[in-house]
Amino acid sequence: MDLGLKNKIVVITGAAGLKGSIGETMLQQLVEEGAIPAIIDRNDRGFEYAETIQKKGIDALFCKTDVTQPEAIEAAIAQIIAKYGRIDVVINNVGVNDGAGLDSSYEDFMNSLKLNMVSYFLVVKHALPYLKASKGNILNIGSKVGLTGQGGTSGYAAAKGGVLGLTREWAVDLIKDSIRVNAIIIAESWTPAYDEWIKTLDNGEEKLKSIVKKIPLENRMTTPEEIANQALFTISNKASHTTGQFIAVDGGYVNLDRSLLTE
Repeated sequence: MDLGLKNKIVVITGAAGLKGSIGETMLQQLVEEGAIPAIIDRNDRGFEYAETIQKKGIDALFCKTDVTQPEAIEAAIAQIIAKYGRIDVVINNVGVNDGAGLDSSYEDFMNSLKLNMVSYFLVVKHALPYLKASKGNILNIGSKVGLTGQGGTSGYAAAKGGVLGLTREWAVDLIKDSIRVNAIIIAESWTPAYDEWIKTLDNGEEKLKSIVKKIPLENRMTTPEEIANQALFTISNKASHTTGQFIAVDGGYVNLDRSLLTE
């Protein structure tokens, strides 16, 4: 499907992850649609990704950025505007479940908030004049942890709950500017980070099987491609009257009745 994203300037944070991560998968699908990605990430892989995209004949920009630093985010947006002069879409995708729990320090808790939520605020704050000019839209990538909790990760849970709050707040704030704001909620998705986590567990295979059994639709994990498909549709004009929504791409994991899981 042609989503009408060709030549749209799409700012995407956290897209220089490992191959197969959610951010990297969204990045590749943006390129397939002909969008021009402006990647904000701290990992040097972003240089390689941007170069590879350019070799395909599509422009791309990588802004190496520590998104916990306000001035770095401001500089990244300035760099994007200096090159392209506009922004059509912001995808806030940064997320690290860093385990900053009740036993963590104040500093660790605040750092989790800075990374997983405050960065979202700052990217949108600095991109907003250009989104208003383009009547663009914003997509926040959220997590089930912001709704359900998880245990042992107060910082991440608070941040992701806050991301959902910001999504609704911005949707209200920006109605007058015709800017749509939505969030995707991710639950159990098979990514390189998830694979690494499972491998750290003594009973990893058993744990994985128990999780998969609890996913109502087809008893399987969500693929990064499925999340990226939903993301691209949501930022496109195919979703032109959708705003303020929390879209769970999770096979029914969060919202469907547990009675579905009886064997």
